[in-house]
Amino acid sequence: MARKFLYIVAALTVLVIAGGFVIRIYESELTELAFVPTAKFEPQPAFAPSKYEGNDMWFARPGKTDNPANWLPSGAAKPDAPGSAAIFFVHPTSYISRDYWNAPLNDPESQDRARMFLRGLASPLASAGEMWAPRYRQAAIGAFLTSKPEGQQALDAAYQDVLLAFDEFTAKVQKDRPIILAGHSQGALHLTHLLKDRVAGKPIAKRIVAVYAVGWPISVTADMPQMGFPACAGPDDTGCIMAWQSFAVPAEYDRIVKVYNATTGFNGTPRKDTAMLCTNPLNGGAKPAASVEANLGTLKPDDKLETGELIVGAVPARCDTKGFLLIGDPPEIGSYVLPGNNYHVYDFPLFWANVRADATWRLKKYLQK
Repeated sequence: MARKFLYIVAALTVLVIAGGFVIRIYESELTELAFVPTAKFEPQPAFAPSKYEGNDMWFARPGKTDNPANWLPSGAAKPDAPGSAAIFFVHPTSYISRDYWNAPLNDPESQDRARMFLRGLASPLASAGEMWAPRYRQAAIGAFLTSKPEGQQALDAAYQDVLLAFDEFTAKVQKDRPIILAGHSQGALHLTHLLKDRVAGKPIAKRIVAVYAVGWPISVTADMPQMGFPACAGPDDTGCIMAWQSFAVPAEYDRIVKVYNATTGFNGTPRKDTAMLCTNPLNGGAKPAASVEANLGTLKPDDKLETGELIVGAVPARCDTKGFLLIGDPPEIGSYVLPGNNYHVYDFPLFWANVRADATWRLKKYLQK
């Protein structure tokens, strides 16, 4: 317990160079670090359908001990009883080696980093229910740093693992149990595809309490219709999506927009000049802007980086016309900020207590309905 928060901070450091879509924006700078794999891309064999039946392929699942998502910062009360939801969380990129295009599951460093991510990013959702967080052969960080076809092939391969894990999740969870889906960065990317391929228009869609697809750009018109859910328009909404990308002011996100405009959405049309989905985590998407008084607690480490505390009223939040979430002047919550005042690393920690409250409240509203 003594150094758990140190691990979280270390994990957030890695996120600076493992931010999925954001990495591609800083391609010229990060390529100098030579993260693009030098090995030949080797298609990885498909897992057997039973691969995810046991505990070994999960960082967290019911009955598995040492769940990293159960970590709590100082000032966060342990719930009297966990909520009734089943939560499926896809972790972001944690493999930064160039030895393979997809992370080997026996690579200890990337597996430890993934556990760190779950401590810092999945923990606010854990009070709403039982956490399921799969291990998967994620695309290496270098997959986002190259225009080579191997990059997309690695992402496609990683998604096949996530699909298989999700199928096991839905097979094991009781058929009437509410579900929360969440992911960050590469995890959020895979989550958007899951919505399109496994949830939208299917019976399971009626069981979705909320989706937290954070740290990845989603086009309101080119992606969301195929994902099957609307944006959350208030804290009482269920069956909706919460999504945001955090920037302090002045925000410099022109390079993100440039990459975004060069891509194609799920409906086959260009994302160019389409609005990005932005829902304000301080008010559940009710309004574009919320003051600092609405911030229930930002996760901040102490000076020794051994623990963390929740700072009430640390930052406001406002969705701008482009679809980015602006948090005012740069807050002093850590040094792991990307160029352009990009707080991608802190997408969840900035609003830790609000995300926790949001998930538990939406679950309550879902059960009432």
